[in-house]
Amino acid sequence: MKILITGGAGFIGSNVADGLLEKKHEVAIVDDLSNGKKENIPEEAGFYRCDIRSKKLYSIFKAEKPDVVIHNAAQLSVRVSVEDPLMDADINVIGGLNVIQACHTYNVKKIIFASSGGTVYGEQKYFPADEEHPTRPISPYGVAKLTTENYLYYFYKTYGLNYISLRYGNIYGPRQDPYGEAGVVAIFSSKIIKGENPTINGDGLQTRDYVYVRDVVDVNIRAMESDFTGSMNVGTEKETTVMELFKILREVSGESDVEEVHGPSREGEQRRSQLSYGLAKKILGWQPRMSLGEGLKITYNWFKNQ
Repeated sequence: MKILITGGAGFIGSNVADGLLEKKHEVAIVDDLSNGKKENIPEEAGFYRCDIRSKKLYSIFKAEKPDVVIHNAAQLSVRVSVEDPLMDADINVIGGLNVIQACHTYNVKKIIFASSGGTVYGEQKYFPADEEHPTRPISPYGVAKLTTENYLYYFYKTYGLNYISLRYGNIYGPRQDPYGEAGVVAIFSSKIIKGENPTINGDGLQTRDYVYVRDVVDVNIRAMESDFTGSMNVGTEKETTVMELFKILREVSGESDVEEVHGPSREGEQRRSQLSYGLAKKILGWQPRMSLGEGLKITYNWFKNQ
C-alpha cells in the first residue's frame, strides 16, 4: 500500500515510517521540519517539505495518491497550547482539517490520527480510562485533539471516510526531542547525560501512562489493516509518577549523584492518566510488549550514544 505520513520526520512518525518500510509498504512523508529532523527520514521514503495548513498539500495528495494517511503532524506541547491557544488551534485544528479535507478530495481509504488519551479525558473519573470515559480536556491541546476526532467522525458519517483515532498515552523512545516540552523521558535523559539535575514540575506525584514507541509502530500497522472505525486507546494500564520515572532513569544511568529539583506546577497539567488497552486488544490483537524498565534503558542508552 501507499502510505502518506504527516509529521513523518518527527519522533513517532519516523519510527512508524521505518516499521511500514520493513513491511514493504510505499511511504511518502510530509513535514515542515519545524519539529522533525531531516536525518529521521528513511532514504526509501519520498519527502515533501510542507506545512499541513498549506494548499500545496493538495498537489502532494494528487501526485502520491495514498491509500492510507497517518496524521501525526502537530503542535506538540500542552504548555505551549496553554500559552497560545490560537496558534495551537491553527496548527492542530485548521491543519488537521486541511489534511482530512485532502483525504476526502483524493479518495483516501483511511486516515489514522495521532490523538491523545493523555489529554482528551481530562481529570479522570475512573482508572484506567476506557473509550467510554467522558471527554473533558483541561488544556487547549486536548480540546484540539478532540475537535479533530469530531471532524473525522463527521467526514466518516457524511462521506464514508474511514478513520481510527489512536488515543496515545505518553510515548517515549529513541528520537524523542529532548529540547521540546512534549517528552519528559527525553528531557530527563538529556539532563542526566550532561550531569545536570532534572527539574520536576510540582511534587512529582502526577502520573502518566508511558508507552514505548515500537509498540506504537505495531498498533499503527495493525490499525491500518483493520476495518474498525472510531477512537481507540493506546496505553499500558499502568500509572507511573514523574518521581518514579526519574528514579528508574537515574538507576539505569548509574549516575547516583543526580538529584531532582522541584519547580512550580504547570497550568493545564493533569494530575493522573491511565489508559485501558482492552479495545485495542479485542479489535486489533494489540497489547504493549515493552516493560517500562527495559524501554527506559534502551532509550537512555540511545541518547547517550548520540
